This record gives sequence, C-alpha cells and structure tokens, in this order.
Amino acid sequence: MDEGDVFKKLINAIGDLVQDANFDCSDEGIRLQAMDSSHVSLVNLFLSTESFSSFKCDHNHTLGINFASLNKVLKCSKAKDSITMRHNDDSDTLQLIFTDSNDNRTLNFELKLMDIDSERLVIPDTEYKSTIRMSSKEFKAICSDLSTIGDSLGISCNKDAVKFSLVGDIGSGDITYKHNPDIDDIDDLDKDPNCVLIRCDQAISQNFAIRYLAFFTKATSLSKCVTLFMSSDVPLVTEYRINDIGHLKYYLAPKIDDEE
Repeated sequence: MDEGDVFKKLINAIGDLVQDANFDCSDEGIRLQAMDSSHVSLVNLFLSTESFSSFKCDHNHTLGINFASLNKVLKCSKAKDSITMRHNDDSDTLQLIFTDSNDNRTLNFELKLMDIDSERLVIPDTEYKSTIRMSSKEFKAICSDLSTIGDSLGISCNKDAVKFSLVGDIGSGDITYKHNPDIDDIDDLDKDPNCVLIRCDQAISQNFAIRYLAFFTKATSLSKCVTLFMSSDVPLVTEYRINDIGHLKYYLAPKIDDEE
C-alpha cells in the first residue's frame, strides 16, 4: 500500500473498539468484520485490490490480528512510508515492511498472528428510509461537544432537516441542519460544513449511545464526508468512504426507552 498513512488511520479508527479480529483476504481485497467487546457495535471494513499498488492472494486466507500489537508496530512507520504486508501459508506471522518514498530506509517486522475463533455475522441487505450525508468534521464536532453534556444522542430526520438533540444534568439542547438540495459532490461539504444532504422517505427519531458515536468519528481523517443510514428497528450505519477504494462502516443499535 503506497499510502501507508491511510492504513495507519484505519487501524487507529478500529483499535478503540476491537481488540482482536480476523483480516479475511481474497482476490477481491481485504475484509474485516468484528463486534466490540461489549457487543454493542459492529465494525465492517473493506479494502478493494485497488487500494494497493500490488496485490496477490492465491486463495482465501484469514489472518488473526491483535490491534494493540499492530498499532505499536505501525507507530514505527512514517507518514510517507509505503507498507508491504506478506504472509506465507506455513507461517504464523505477518511480515510488515515499511519503506520511505526514496527507498533509502526499510523497516522489517514479523508480527505474531493469533488463532481467533469468530463467527462471521450476516448483515442483511436493508433499504434505509433515511440517509443523511454531511461533513465528517462537523459530525465529529457534534459528538465531541455534546458528549460532555450527556450520554445519549437523539437523531431525528425528515425530508427538510436533521436534528441532533441531547439531555444532560445541566440542561438540554439540539442542533438542526437543513437539507441543502444544491450539494453536488463531496467538495461542497468541504467548503461549507453546515451543508447537509438528506433523502428521507419516512420521518424517524432514534437515540444512540454517544460514546460509541464518538469512537466512530476517529475515522474522520479518512473521508471528508460521513453518511448516516437510518430505519426503524435496525441499527444505525455510519459510513466513511475511502477514496472510492473501500469503506469503513460502523453499526450501532438504537437505545430503547427504558435503557439506562
């Protein structure tokens, strides 16, 4: 992977939620699917073969990774380094090679792999009734600012606007963003972070644990925009598209009324 910094940001965005997980490698690319330790949220990562300058996988293979260990190794690389990952069938390690842009410095590391017994969950295809596309930096600011006030973030959406609301010990408040039909592409969100694109077939209002949403926003540096998918009685999907070469999705079940 020529842009090794992207891979570092990906692992950093997952590491706070997932301790151990399998990289499923195939001729399509690399996939990861894992739940957090409390089984409240789910992480779904896909990197296509186009994410890499060179990709070879002769047959499907699973690599068990400890994310704390991987993060430690990745901290040894520099921002402009390319990252090469190699694994042989008879090996219990993943070889990581960091090379600077001028090919003057090379760092090799053998990361021990784990045998992780995890059942792959089937994520059903869902036609979401509400889709909200907004600046990822703005969404991060919402979660960061409001997390100091309360524990639960309400998201209400109709065809005209989306409202983020919160109730805490010191009081209550909300932030409303109006639908802007003039948004054509991702650069519009970058120029004006208050722009929001909404597609809503059915008004919806749900509450979510804000601490998990704050974890999700660690992926902000991977994409200029974030898309929220909502429907009744199904988890919220928070999606960060990665330069059209893959995606990082987080799933979070809504809180029920009698939940603490």
